[in-house]
Amino acid sequence: MCPSQICCRTMFMSRIFSRVLTSATRLESSASSFATSASVTTTKNPLEEFFEIERIPDDEKPIKYGRGWKASELRLKSWDDLHKLWYVLLKEKNMLMTQRQMLHAQNLRFPNQERIPKVRKSMCRIKHVLTERAIAEPDPRRSAEMKKMINAL
Repeated sequence: MCPSQICCRTMFMSRIFSRVLTSATRLESSASSFATSASVTTTKNPLEEFFEIERIPDDEKPIKYGRGWKASELRLKSWDDLHKLWYVLLKEKNMLMTQRQMLHAQNLRFPNQERIPKVRKSMCRIKHVLTERAIAEPDPRRSAEMKKMINAL
């Protein structure tokens, strides 16, 4: 066998095993949720957070997604709330980029492409609001620390 055939077989087998493992994980989680209907917690694969719940393509109603955050709304939030929102948006961005890459690899069209710019703009606006707060800080040492933390985002 030539190396390209080995590589193709390896990729094929890894796809099959990943599908089997993910379906087995879903079966285990659904079985455990049926077995423990009294408890609300279910074990969930952390990698599932990188993928959106799949829809049936025959649905008549298109899903409506929300708008981006406005800077005026973000100015009303606390420092901690803005950081939490930043990581929620980062997680959403990672999920969308993963889904886009996966669909691109399968030569499929990525639906609702306008979601990625909404998330990016919201993240940019959070950084802008945090920078405004850092500039307005009267203590230069604390202001420098805030700016350093913002630049690390």
